[in-house]
Amino acid sequence: MKLVCIAVGKKHDAAIAAAIEDYTKRLQRYSPLTWQLLPAAKGKMGVEETKRTEAATLRVNIQDDDYVVLLDENGTQLSSSELADILDALDMQTTKRVVFIIGGAYGVTNELKRRADVIWSLSALTFPHQLVRLLLVEQLYRANTIRRGEPYHHE
Repeated sequence: MKLVCIAVGKKHDAAIAAAIEDYTKRLQRYSPLTWQLLPAAKGKMGVEETKRTEAATLRVNIQDDDYVVLLDENGTQLSSSELADILDALDMQTTKRVVFIIGGAYGVTNELKRRADVIWSLSALTFPHQLVRLLLVEQLYRANTIRRGEPYHHE
């Protein structure tokens, strides 16, 4: 099962990029992971127009048979073990690609929310997008170590 992380915004900040790369490399032994960084909408447009523009770019990168996990502050919070259970279930269903989406500064359109199979909130706190990317890849790594019974995660 391939993991794809699609994020709207700037490329990884140098201060955070090394940690993201480290967890991305660690994760490769379980599942291939690729990052797609899409530019935020430019120009003077309102919030809804910005979300529509970014959603159109995101949709182009989502295949019909992808399992889509949208990261959104209003989503369901999952424990690391629950994430591991979801990945196990998807593996059993022979899902080819799981796509994790981090929308732009204003979030995503309702249409894109409806396309998502899961809407996941990392926390009730608000984080900068750069940190969300790091938290996401670390949690994917953690979930995979849980799935394999490896000693990274402690309960």
